[in-house]
Amino acid sequence: MTKTPTNWTGRDDAMVEHMIRRGASRRDLLKMLMSSGIAAAAGGSLLMRASAAVAATPVMGGNFKAAGWSSSTADTLDPAKASLSTDYVRCCAFYNRLTFLDEAGQVQMELADTISSDDAQTWEVKLKPGVLFHDGKTLSSDDVVFSLKRHLDESVGSKVNSIAKQMTEISKVDDLTTKIVLQAPNADLPTILALHHFMIIADGTTDFSKANGTGAFICEVFEPGVRSVATKNPNYFKAEGPYLDSFEFFAIPDNNARVNALLSGDIHYAAAVNPRSSRQLDGNDSVATLVSTSGNYTNLNMRLDLNPGDKAGFVEGMKYLLNREAIQKSAFRGFAEIANDQPVSPANRYHNPNIKPREFDPERAKSLFDKAGLLGVEIPVVASDAATASVDMATILQQAGSEIGMNLKVDRVPSDGYWSNYWLKAPVHFGNINPRPTPDILFSLLYTSDAPWNESQYKSDKFDSMLVEARGALDEERRKAIYWEMQEMVANEAGTAIPVYISNMDAFTAKLGGLKPNPLGGMMGYAFAEYVWLDA
Repeated sequence: MTKTPTNWTGRDDAMVEHMIRRGASRRDLLKMLMSSGIAAAAGGSLLMRASAAVAATPVMGGNFKAAGWSSSTADTLDPAKASLSTDYVRCCAFYNRLTFLDEAGQVQMELADTISSDDAQTWEVKLKPGVLFHDGKTLSSDDVVFSLKRHLDESVGSKVNSIAKQMTEISKVDDLTTKIVLQAPNADLPTILALHHFMIIADGTTDFSKANGTGAFICEVFEPGVRSVATKNPNYFKAEGPYLDSFEFFAIPDNNARVNALLSGDIHYAAAVNPRSSRQLDGNDSVATLVSTSGNYTNLNMRLDLNPGDKAGFVEGMKYLLNREAIQKSAFRGFAEIANDQPVSPANRYHNPNIKPREFDPERAKSLFDKAGLLGVEIPVVASDAATASVDMATILQQAGSEIGMNLKVDRVPSDGYWSNYWLKAPVHFGNINPRPTPDILFSLLYTSDAPWNESQYKSDKFDSMLVEARGALDEERRKAIYWEMQEMVANEAGTAIPVYISNMDAFTAKLGGLKPNPLGGMMGYAFAEYVWLDA
């Protein structure tokens, strides 16, 4: 009979952890333990404990390669102009925000030591002392004032200009203290400052080719539309991290090529993997996946100011022609939740569950198209691999249309240049929106009359005024009621159809540690480079 020692010590645990790190298989370890007199059950328990310790213990060093799914020659290191996931990943690596959101969606301080207000209108931001930019300059409130004021300068072209406009005063109190006064009270300001666009840059910065920030990595190479290479910041202000020596990031637009690059070991991380690839990945011990549903979606945009979106009944007909269940099951292989044509997902506490998704009703759609005089008229629907699963969604829509006499022509265009040449411009096209933490941010970016990404050119004075009211409503129930009504307005009036909320799946080497879900999206809200490590 095998005798189990009672004096198994922490030193022995450390030995097993060391062997795991050196690549010993579970079978080899069990054989070793049993030959040493450890029962199989006890050995299995030990391995579980040691494996968990290995997974939770950061490892220093390593050169990390990750691939996103889209890139453009318009890629930028200017946080104010960032618009793609590739921009966000780089900005998170090179810069820091005043605050950030943790995996639970809670606001944590980053460059700010404290952010406080007595009335949610006048705010005081105190900075952490001794933080250095990559060029050796010490962070001060001058940098905060400059960074935030840039968003108010129309010539900059900031993507969050409409959100930043609520800041009516941004002033220096002392070297580490900044005063921010809002047009009206907004308790969401600390959350807003966690957006990727509100990264802090050095006072007076005009050259963004080198990304002089305070971030965990220093930019060594940046080739827009191609790649970036970064090295560890030796003077990083946080007590821990980054763990990696270097970080290379680029795009592989083709999903199969991205997955194959991971499986062959050419990259360590493949972002936004198509659910169709799950069969390839299942059962492969060398890779792992992280699935999260945080509000990302691909939507069908129909501009209300262009033909055919300007014809009564067209938008509503298209929403009834969307077979949401088919899109969920076929386009996303079940990795999605049915949506109700508005951007606030069930992951958000302000989501309105009373808005029921439109049923798939081709006959009702046909009646609406007939009244609009559009049956038989060729209507181009622009889709691209740049907008996740939009080609599959367009094909499902086209097939449904063909059965009722609707001539929808799928115009598949390349990923390169899609966001600059087709998104926001084509009469009928797809978008892909990353998660945002508050309804105020979503509506300000996408649906107010002056929204920079108003995909369907939806205009409503009532909607605009309601957003301002909700922003200043300190009564939580009143605020919730306003947001619920605004979601109804978007679902019924805007030219955007949101059939599902996507469950994002990232795939990565099993040697990767430290990865967690984040409410700002995949890749830990695009900030993964700072927090992950590679096990030896």
